[in-house]
Amino acid sequence: VQLVESGGGLVQPGGSLRLSCAFSELSMDYYAIGWFRQVPGKEREGVSCISSLDGSTTYADSVKGRFTSARGNVKNTVYLQMNNLKPEDTAVYYCAAVAYLCPPTPATYDYWGQGTQVTVSS
Repeated sequence: VQLVESGGGLVQPGGSLRLSCAFSELSMDYYAIGWFRQVPGKEREGVSCISSLDGSTTYADSVKGRFTSARGNVKNTVYLQMNNLKPEDTAVYYCAAVAYLCPPTPATYDYWGQGTQVTVSS
């Protein structure tokens, strides 16, 4: 199983980025795909997750109304559209997979990508 994130970069406050998570050897029929982020010295934080059971998506309060996660038109891809970015959104963003549901605890996820850096700065 492999997950690969892409799309990170440097953006000004108020700007937008779209991250992609391309995965292989697993199916969203059985696996939920979550997005997490982490800054040095802090714990990994859940951002959003798409459940495999009903396709519902949950979001952290800090990103509600600004971030949207969805399945991509390309098979085995999930996107994280990030709008109105703030400096506090600066972090390494990871996608991860876990069977069926979306647990809040990162340690329960089975598979992880390598991460992509997002920096929001003027």
